[in-house]
Amino acid sequence: MFVLDSHCDTPSQILRLRDLSIDNEYAHVDFHKLKAGGVDGAFFALYIPASLDSDPSAAWAYAMKLYDGVMNSLKENPERAALATSREEALENKKKGLFSVFLALENASPIGDSIERLQMLYDMGIRYITLCHTGNNGVCDSCATEDKRWGGLSPFGKELVAEMNRLGILVDVSHVSDDTFYDVISCSKYPVVATHSCCRALAAHPRNLTDEMIRSLAEKGGVIQINFYPVFLDSEFTSVLKASGIMERGEVIEHEFIMDPADCQKREAWNAVQKELLHLERPSYKLIADHIDHVVDHLQQVGQEQRSRECYQLFGDVTAGKIADVRCFCHKIASFSDFCV
Repeated sequence: MFVLDSHCDTPSQILRLRDLSIDNEYAHVDFHKLKAGGVDGAFFALYIPASLDSDPSAAWAYAMKLYDGVMNSLKENPERAALATSREEALENKKKGLFSVFLALENASPIGDSIERLQMLYDMGIRYITLCHTGNNGVCDSCATEDKRWGGLSPFGKELVAEMNRLGILVDVSHVSDDTFYDVISCSKYPVVATHSCCRALAAHPRNLTDEMIRSLAEKGGVIQINFYPVFLDSEFTSVLKASGIMERGEVIEHEFIMDPADCQKREAWNAVQKELLHLERPSYKLIADHIDHVVDHLQQVGQEQRSRECYQLFGDVTAGKIADVRCFCHKIASFSDFCV
């Protein structure tokens, strides 16, 4: 069995000078926690903020900074982790006792209108691309915007999906609008993925997939990986977060910290915000199981459904626990990986 986390924003934390070799109390992910959680590999996503959507050159430069940060971190931790670009490399890393870092691009805006950049990204090791983030870009519409630009995929977006199919880069439909989702399902010759989404029937957030979308994804041969972020698991947590006022204050503090991550006072202010967030009452593991079980209920293949329910039984009494960080990926939870990853 190979336990894979399909989406981590870790490169952004590396850019904020976080050392992955240290067991950081404010970090959800570092090499110590990943090992303790029994996680064999993860996709480190090069997250490009929507604020850069209108400037592909700046977005590309930012993506390269994130990429360099990941590669430098791997060079500094050769005894702990290594890059993986294929199943075979990941399994070989596991034999050597190494954690596998896969690479993904979250938001296709760095590509601009240059289809040639896809080959460059593939050569760097990028193996899936989330088409957009919280803004409409040149590729597609986002689920987070009221005014849609394309009504789904743009003409260039359709060309991009075809080239991703040719190269062997997975299309990730997390963050996209409903119309974009169905355009991708129609255009892609191969299965697509939702690397960090949940079920809209259980948490009414536009980032989550409807039951019809889940069935369409399954019929395409794709998979949905459940997102552990509380807002997407539990609609009530959104109210808790808003009432706390942490997000409004945190956005200002985070922006100042990102601009100067070496400043100790700004780092301490950011850590204080993280500590506040950690003390909020969070949903239990049970909600993760509920979202997974909801997906299982909509699978078309009876064999997969039965196997998934057998895995569910292994979840056992840990469903009452709370979500803290990747150390909570105990080996019982890892049994889900055969169907949800």
